[in-house]
Order: sequence, then C-alpha cells, then structure tokens
Amino acid sequence: MRFDIVTIFPEFFAGPLDYGIVRRAREAKLVEIHIQELREFTKDRHKTVDDRPFGGGEGMVLKPEPLFEAVEALLGRSVGDASRAIPPDAGIAIILLSAAGKRFTQETARRYAQLERLILLCGRYEGVDERVAEHLATEEVSVGDFVLSGGELPAALIVDAVTRLLPGALGNEASSLHESFSASQNELALKSPAAPAAPPPDHLLLDYPHYTRPAEFRGWKVPEVLVSGHHAEVAKWRRAAALQKTCRNRPDLLPEKG
Repeated sequence: MRFDIVTIFPEFFAGPLDYGIVRRAREAKLVEIHIQELREFTKDRHKTVDDRPFGGGEGMVLKPEPLFEAVEALLGRSVGDASRAIPPDAGIAIILLSAAGKRFTQETARRYAQLERLILLCGRYEGVDERVAEHLATEEVSVGDFVLSGGELPAALIVDAVTRLLPGALGNEASSLHESFSASQNELALKSPAAPAAPPPDHLLLDYPHYTRPAEFRGWKVPEVLVSGHHAEVAKWRRAAALQKTCRNRPDLLPEKG
C-alpha cells in the first residue's frame, strides 16, 4: 500500500514514521510512504501557499492551486476542472485532513486498509480553500472534536492506524481482532451476571483490561480469575470487564436506555 502525505512541513515526519509497526512495515515493503513538499508547486519566489480569505476574517487560507497541482503530479494526470471533473482511480482515496471533516474511526481505518493508495492533504492555518474539499478530495476527515495546528499529526495517526490492519504488519495477526472498537469485541459481549446487557452488533466496545507480572503490585492484585487457568471463566470475566469499561469511559458507544 502507498501513502502520499502532502505537507508544508516534510521534516515533521522524520520521526513519527520511523518507529514500531510502521517502520517494520516499511522495511518489509508492505507500505511505501512518500512525503510531498507542497511548496514545490508554488510559482512565486516566496513559495507562497496561503492567502487572505475572501469576505474578510482572521488568519490565512491554503490556496487551491498548489494542492491541485501536487495531487496531479502524484497521480500523473489531471483531475479536471469545473467543466469536466476526473475522479481518481478505484483503490485511491484523496483525504483532506480538517477539523470540519467526518470523524475518523476504526471502521474508517478498515475501509482504507482495503485500498491501494491514500493521498493525505495536511491542512494548515485557518483552513483550506473549499474547492479542495469539494472538487479535489474524495473525503474530508477529522480525527476528533478538537482543533489542531495542522494535518500532520492526523496524517501520522491515520498511517499508523491503517498500516497495522494490513496483512503481515503485526507479528500476531490475532492482535487486531480483539482491540477496542473491533467488531469482534462485540462477540465478547454475551450476557453474564457481572456485566450490563450486551450491546447490539452495531455498537462497539473498548478492549478488556490487561494485566501482567507482578501478580501483586503495591497491594493491588491481578483479578484471581486471570491466574486460575480456567479459560471459560477468563472469557466470561473479559466479556464483563469490556462492557464495564465501556460504560465507564465511553458510554456514548452503547445504546441509550429506553
């Protein structure tokens, strides 16, 4: 899979993509990551990528010309104009990272992992010319209900989230099956005496709690069931604990009580 990240700060990515699963996936040729400097597609000697917004207002807005031309250079063809728009090939998504976008979720990551290529456009300043969102990007995506200084951190986040879902990226392929927000977590959500009612299949759960050695630390003991060796009881405890943790930390993931 190939990731293209279009940014005015290419040096930002010298660190975040050089560790852990992403680094191993790059070394194994499972993913290719290309960082594209947006200023290469400017025409003036100051390499200007932004301008004041029409209608007035605070701050500056990223111009459409360099972003369109950067994507066209990456695709190797035109994306068209108002008279004839040319969509990207199947298997390619052009994603504008913006606080005004649709929320990025684990399901989004799974969908992206089925594609061949993601082009990530890192917004900056007060925003991006709306024609980029409407006529260049195939999606406008936000990583949460908060505002960041730019799209570089979200781009690194998406690369990580998607890469770990690719076949061969994790040492243990089962590791991604029972994580938070995984559909298979709902399979753990069977009714048990210690758990709330199980959510319907379209609601996701957080991961169950994990413990490791020592079995007792500063007086806090690992739940006895986890060291009992009774696999059925362990599974039952995990079902209950996953639901309880979801109720405590993310009740919005569960259906409202009627």
